[in-house]
Amino acid sequence: MPCLWFESEAVEAVDFYVRLLADSRITGRMDGPPGQPPISVDFELQGQRMLALNGRPADQPGFTDAMSLQVEVDSQDEIDRLWDALTGDGGAPGLCGWLRDRWGVAWQIVPKRWAALLQQEDPAAAARVMEAMMGMRKLVIAELEAAARG
Repeated sequence: MPCLWFESEAVEAVDFYVRLLADSRITGRMDGPPGQPPISVDFELQGQRMLALNGRPADQPGFTDAMSLQVEVDSQDEIDRLWDALTGDGGAPGLCGWLRDRWGVAWQIVPKRWAALLQQEDPAAAARVMEAMMGMRKLVIAELEAAARG
């Protein structure tokens, strides 16, 4: 079960994530001493069990690109909605569909057809898709499909 280690923002982040992604919910919470943030929040993001833990020391590095959350979506509208929500309020866009949310968690928002476009039998088409993707921040499905067609 992936664990996201926050300084003290676990509840705020999890509340945001479960509102943003369908089929997501908080499943438990371990409260800390009175006046302190909860110790942890158990939750599911689209069926994936996760844990958000408070208590990372401020002088320790936060999240790195070594771990990211990938969300596959059906439409460009959904890519746009998630991208805007996750990069908003202090988040930052990255390359190839990757971004960081305001807490520093890395995400990749991709179309469900993404793997099929990159793993098709025509190596030239797959290379064009990869080249197009490498030049994007937020992925644009129409542009990836156009690259596949040549």
